[in-house]
Amino acid sequence: MFYELEMQSHIRLPPGNFNDDLSKALKGKLNEKYEGKIDKENGMVITVKKILDIGEGVIVPGDGGAFYDVKFKLLIFKPEIQEVVYGIITDITDFGVFFDMGAIDGMIHVSQTMDDFVSVSKVGVLTGKESKQVLKTKDKCRARVVAVSYKDINNPKIGLTMRQPLLGNLNWVTEEKKKIAMETK
Repeated sequence: MFYELEMQSHIRLPPGNFNDDLSKALKGKLNEKYEGKIDKENGMVITVKKILDIGEGVIVPGDGGAFYDVKFKLLIFKPEIQEVVYGIITDITDFGVFFDMGAIDGMIHVSQTMDDFVSVSKVGVLTGKESKQVLKTKDKCRARVVAVSYKDINNPKIGLTMRQPLLGNLNWVTEEKKKIAMETK
């Protein structure tokens, strides 16, 4: 899930940026400090969305830079258990599928790709034995988050499943919706 988070921080602006637009220079420094940072509580920082308030600059003797108290909004991504996410398959291996959700990649174990016995071809295509459903790289899919681990804070692990109704390749979902509509008539 994407969130906006309001924060406040003291930011140092070096003398080389004194002639720049203050708001743009501070936003650049904030992005350097926060963009891509990950923590268990807030998730992953995508970008500094907007500066809300800039306090008066203070120059510390012997430093040369100006320090500003800045209030700003961050755009963050924090995957939530049971959340449904859209993404694109980026790689298929013997053990599973890597799934690009935009802000971060997740992984779908091969057993969680579909309700069928699955075989993996040498060219990286998953095929259901009975359903004949196929998953390839660049397929657009919908999946559900089933596990989130921040054990390695620099490399969080997101576990996904597509073994539930209306999940999987978007073409499958469209077909499933048609089938449901026909059954309810």
